[in-house]
Amino acid sequence: MARRERVMRMSVELPLWRALAGYRVLTMLYAIGLCATAYSRFARPQVAVAYYAVLAVWTLATLPRVANEASCTKRFLAADLTLALTGILLTPVADNHERIASGGPTLPSIWTAGSVLAFALKGGWRWAAFASTAVAAANLVERGHPARDTVHNVILVWVASIAIGYVVEVARASERTLARALEIEAATRERERLARDIHDGVLQVLAMVQRRGAVIGGEAAELGRMAGEQEVALRTLVSGGLLPVSRVSRDAADGAVVRVVEEPDDDGPLDLRPLLARYAGARVSLAEPGAPVPLPPAAARELAAAVGAALDNVREHAGPDARAWILVEDEPDEIVVTVRDDGPGIPEGRLAQAEGEGRLGVAQSIRGRLRDLGGSAELISVPGQGTEVELKVPKGARRARGKAEKR
Repeated sequence: MARRERVMRMSVELPLWRALAGYRVLTMLYAIGLCATAYSRFARPQVAVAYYAVLAVWTLATLPRVANEASCTKRFLAADLTLALTGILLTPVADNHERIASGGPTLPSIWTAGSVLAFALKGGWRWAAFASTAVAAANLVERGHPARDTVHNVILVWVASIAIGYVVEVARASERTLARALEIEAATRERERLARDIHDGVLQVLAMVQRRGAVIGGEAAELGRMAGEQEVALRTLVSGGLLPVSRVSRDAADGAVVRVVEEPDDDGPLDLRPLLARYAGARVSLAEPGAPVPLPPAAARELAAAVGAALDNVREHAGPDARAWILVEDEPDEIVVTVRDDGPGIPEGRLAQAEGEGRLGVAQSIRGRLRDLGGSAELISVPGQGTEVELKVPKGARRARGKAEKR
C-alpha cells in the first residue's frame, strides 16, 4: 500500500529572519526620509546622497541573504556591518558639526541595528556582543565624546542584540529537544505496531508449536522446546527494542524536522461489519447494526485486529469450549465494539504480570492499537464470571506512523 509523507518543520527562527528583512527595508526608508527632511542642513549633501544610494541598493539586493540562517553567511555579515560602520564614520564628513553635537542621527540611523540583529540571529549572543561593540566604538568616534544620548543608544543596542541572541540559542536547543522527543515517540509507536503484528502471528505460532510439541513428545518435544526459547527471545526483543539516534535538519534555519508517514485513506470509509463477520462462528456470536458502520480504512482494520486479538485471548485462556459475543454499536461520535466471553475470568494482577513477562497481547495488540487510533480499551473481568473488553474508536480516527527524517 502506498504511503504519503508529511514533513513538519518547527522553527522560531524563520519568523525572526522574515521580521529582520522587513526591518531592514523600513529602516532604510526611514534613514532616507531623515536625509530628505534635513537635506539643506547637510554640509556635504552629495556624500549623504551617495551613501544612501549604496545603502538602498545593498538593502534591496541582499534581501534573500537575510531570508534564513544558511544564506546569511559570515562574509555577508562582515560586509553588512562594514557598510553600517562606514555610514557612521562618514556622518561627520556629510553633516555639520553643530547638528552632530546636538544629537543628530548618523547616516544609517537605526538601520545599523538590523546589521547587529543579523549577527544575533546567526551566531547567538556572543556574535551580537561583538557586532554591537563595534557599532558602539564607531558611534563614540563619530560623536567625539561619550555624550549621554550616545551612551544610551549604545547600551540599548547592546542589551537588545544580546538578549535576542540568547533567545535564539535557547530556541535552537528547545527545537533539538523537541525533535528528539518526537523521534522517540515515532520510533516507539512503530515498535509497538511491529510488536502487535508479531504477537498476532509469529509469537502465537511459536507458542502453539511449543504446546503441541510437549504433548506429542519425542523429537517434537525438542522442536517445541526450541520454539519456546525463540518465543522468549523474540518477546524480549520486541518489548525492549532500540531507538534511533536523533537527527535534526542539516540546515539549522529549517528548525526541528520530523517526517510523519501516514497510511492513505484509500477510496473512502470502510464498513467495519465485513471485517468482523469473519470472526463469527459456532462459538462466536456477532450482533451488528443493520446499516453500514463506516470508519477510515486504517482505523477499521486496526479495530478489527484488536477484536481478533481479544478473541485469541478467549481461545487461549478460556479454552476452546468457551463462548464469545461481539456487539457493535454505532454511536453519534464513536464506534463501540464489545467482546464478552463466558470463561473463568482473569485473576487480579495477571495482566500486569503478563506485560512484565513480555506477553503483550492486551497491552499492545488491544490497548496499543486503540490508543494509536485516539480511542480506548477497557477490560472488565471478574473471576468465575468471564471477561468483557470494550473498544471505543472516534469516527474520525486516523493512524499515522512517525518516521524520523534521514538527512
